[in-house]
Amino acid sequence: MINLYTAATPNGHKASIALEELGLPYEMHVLDLSKNVQKEDWFLAICPNGRIPAIVDTDADNFAVFESGAILIYLAEKTGKLMPTDAKGRSLVMQWLMFQMGGIGPMMGQANVFFRYFPEKIQPAIDRYQGECRRLFRVLDTRLKDHEFLAGDYSIADIANWAWVRTHRWSGVEVDDLPNLLRWRDQLRARPAVAKGIEMPSSSLDLRTDNDAKAKQFADEARKMLETGQSRTGGV
Repeated sequence: MINLYTAATPNGHKASIALEELGLPYEMHVLDLSKNVQKEDWFLAICPNGRIPAIVDTDADNFAVFESGAILIYLAEKTGKLMPTDAKGRSLVMQWLMFQMGGIGPMMGQANVFFRYFPEKIQPAIDRYQGECRRLFRVLDTRLKDHEFLAGDYSIADIANWAWVRTHRWSGVEVDDLPNLLRWRDQLRARPAVAKGIEMPSSSLDLRTDNDAKAKQFADEARKMLETGQSRTGGV
């Protein structure tokens, strides 16, 4: 059994999508980030960084794993699925996973902060991070022109990148002129395990529609968390 400690953010949904795709039994524990539960001692014993997601594998002597990318690798290697075992195939998956961890996630997270959460609009910062998101999206679009998935077969690299790319509107970045990225986005969204994974837990926002009232409420909550020294740059 996997105990999943999570919240409705792109990083959280990476873990739940993977668990659904792999068919692993898991129990979900939703942390209220607005109440700083992720900084409590009991959770810091699982995740020293005080961030979600984290897992505890009760079938492996309660082995704890934190950092969403590390969780994806652990689950893939545990099951022998969603990542090749040969050196080149594994490396290819890892390259595109690291692309998300070091690029897509941080840049979209900062775009969220400056575009949605900061009380004052610092346009150079907004332009900087939205522009970098666009550049990274173009890299994905180019890759997907001649590849159905990012690293050969469907893998944890697709899950990691998709969980963030699907939230592009929240970052204020449009992708209508990136046909290959759109095809891939919609193709993954149609997978039953992916559709279920993004509801585990569900977000208060439907990112496929515009709802100003819900968006404002969500942004206000995130802004309060930033003001109190908490972080929700990935919260969608």
